[in-house]
Amino acid sequence: MKFTEEHEWLRVEDDVVVVGITEHAAEQLGDIVFVELPSVGTEVVKDDEVVVIESVKAASDILAPIDGEITEVNDVLTDEPSKVNDDAMGDGWMFKMKASDATQMDDYMDEAAYKKFVG
Repeated sequence: MKFTEEHEWLRVEDDVVVVGITEHAAEQLGDIVFVELPSVGTEVVKDDEVVVIESVKAASDILAPIDGEITEVNDVLTDEPSKVNDDAMGDGWMFKMKASDATQMDDYMDEAAYKKFVG
């Protein structure tokens, strides 16, 4: 699993990258009340805004961590956005994508480095 400085996590499952936000980010946002997900089949470039999250505290954009194509979204979050608060690193995943250049993940932190990053 890899982590970005924007508090996203990336987990590779077979040849697909699963993306979500970290527990730290979910805690910082507070109660999440709305999640707008991208469309399946959307081609994205690293740092494109792909997800909008609204919480009781703020609205945030989730950026594409790598180049690729969105292959699946977690539709459950549309009706139950609080799943992100309940299980950010599991059932609260946001989208899956097929990486066009998986080496872009090499730039991100491992879990130990991320824990040090958030203190």
